[in-house]
Amino acid sequence: MDGAGMSDQSFIPDAAHERDFRDALGRFATGVTVITTQSAQGPLGITANSFAALSLDPPLVMWAPGRFSRRFAAFEQAEHFAIHVLAGDQLPLARHFAVDGTDFNLEGVRSGEGGTPLLPGCLARFECRRHAVHPGGDHAIVVGEVLRVRTRAGAALSFFAGQYGSLDAA
Repeated sequence: MDGAGMSDQSFIPDAAHERDFRDALGRFATGVTVITTQSAQGPLGITANSFAALSLDPPLVMWAPGRFSRRFAAFEQAEHFAIHVLAGDQLPLARHFAVDGTDFNLEGVRSGEGGTPLLPGCLARFECRRHAVHPGGDHAIVVGEVLRVRTRAGAALSFFAGQYGSLDAA
């Protein structure tokens, strides 16, 4: 038993253990982002927790859209996109773009590089140009060169074990 009173589990991540594997991945706490781009169909957004820093020189970040998403092709092909790191009070925004990626009828949205929609009030925003796209199983790994950054202080929206929460540095 571990410190939380749960038994240890070991398995091979195969089809019989798909849910166990997903649950194990959920043991890694992440921030929550909304990625936006301008597509052939208009502005598009998606909620994602697959964001990571990649390089300081050159300034590169990455994220991984799922191939199962109806929005996948637009994000895989996007020349410009913005990654918005959500604040602790922005759970409604995360839920909004998890459900509908085309509704930008929101207060304070403006336009950035390549017409990319920029959302207000986020802890950090990275405006990017596509640097590379790599295969990643049932996802693609999208690498962006960061062109501009905006930050502010505040608590972060987090995701852990299937639940949203808030992390504060204070």
